[in-house]
Amino acid sequence: MWSLISIGISLILLITLALRGFSIIIIAPVVSLFVMVTNGLPILETFQGAYMTGFIGYVQKYFLIFLFAAMFGKLMDDSGAARQIANLLLRLIGKNSKYKVLVAIMIICAFLTYGGISLFVVIFAVLPIAKPLFKELDIPWHLFMAPFFTGIGTFTMTMLPGTPSVQNIIPTKYLDTTVTAAPLLGIIATVFVLAINLWYMKFALRRSEQRKETYAAMTNPDKDSDGGIKDHFEGRVLPNVWVSFIPPIALLVLLNIFKVEIVYTLMGVVVLTVVLFWKHIAIKKDSINDGAVSAVLPIINTSADVGYGSVIAITAGFGIFSEIMTDIPGSPLISLFLATTALAGITGSSSGGLGIAMEALSSTYLKLGLNPDAMHRVAAIAAGGLDSLPHNGAVITILVASKLTHKDAYKHVFATCVVAPLIASIPMLIAAVLFY
Repeated sequence: MWSLISIGISLILLITLALRGFSIIIIAPVVSLFVMVTNGLPILETFQGAYMTGFIGYVQKYFLIFLFAAMFGKLMDDSGAARQIANLLLRLIGKNSKYKVLVAIMIICAFLTYGGISLFVVIFAVLPIAKPLFKELDIPWHLFMAPFFTGIGTFTMTMLPGTPSVQNIIPTKYLDTTVTAAPLLGIIATVFVLAINLWYMKFALRRSEQRKETYAAMTNPDKDSDGGIKDHFEGRVLPNVWVSFIPPIALLVLLNIFKVEIVYTLMGVVVLTVVLFWKHIAIKKDSINDGAVSAVLPIINTSADVGYGSVIAITAGFGIFSEIMTDIPGSPLISLFLATTALAGITGSSSGGLGIAMEALSSTYLKLGLNPDAMHRVAAIAAGGLDSLPHNGAVITILVASKLTHKDAYKHVFATCVVAPLIASIPMLIAAVLFY
């Protein structure tokens, strides 16, 4: 039992250090060391064994996906293609009301991420559009987090069948499934999470208006100014808007209709993007290099998380945790969901928690006779709830990029990316138990 308690303490330590601004690259080995010492594990052998096995194993499986996805996103951003897509969607949806602007931001983010563009690219593509709109319509800036995280961190990340997100790719490596696995479950979760978050955006906006919050009053003048978010496309000739749609649509068609392997798909759309937008990319070498370099930090962060999880997986406490999960009454799909959710929360990473769950538990649940497609979708959706607790690396990065703090805006992240997905998972699990 002490081993299980020590895992809980290590989680508290991880969250505390993350909120104090330390990198997960440092935090993961530190909390792993704590787990080793409190569980009597040999330190050097465990670091070189379990920790690095988990770390390297994740890099080995997913580095090329991160690399080409980051390059694709950077090329779409630098060429102005992502901006053109965002501008068209904004014109179609309209910007004549505050609520419409929130919905437009959500749809723009959703389309870009479903089209294979990294959320770390999307934030910088959307900020120069969103900031002036919020200022023009006098919408408090902290509300930006609600549509943004709904668009990038819920249905396009784990729920919709066919999404090219890494969270939808990971289970295919363990369960021999495809990215369109169990579409009914994904659609059910998507419908519910959208309904909840569309209601929440309206509620948050109305509450903000009742409090008489304004853009100026809710924006820190020390952090923000009219030039705070520079528009790098001002005065530039951008690509044709319809041509801009070709690479993300090609990605989805290759991946979902022709079933091309994800690495080949991403390589293909990188080449396609370079060919289509060559003249619109100012410094070709820098765009390619920066895209490649931007893949390193996310995969190293996640791999460090997975290494921590691999250390946890060899403790007696994790054995107790696994027994508790598999002994939960009812369908094993429910316990798989709970185990994956817990691991995503512990690591503060959806991909990290899902990777640990698949590595440590997938064979156990397959032996119970579960449908692999149902396992795929249930585990993927489970990874997208507690992962967005305050210590999540993407949450911290996006708040910094948006010049907001946890105090300013984390409540919107929690409502849209933690509460809503967990509630939406209930009807999804009911359908999984009944039909799979």
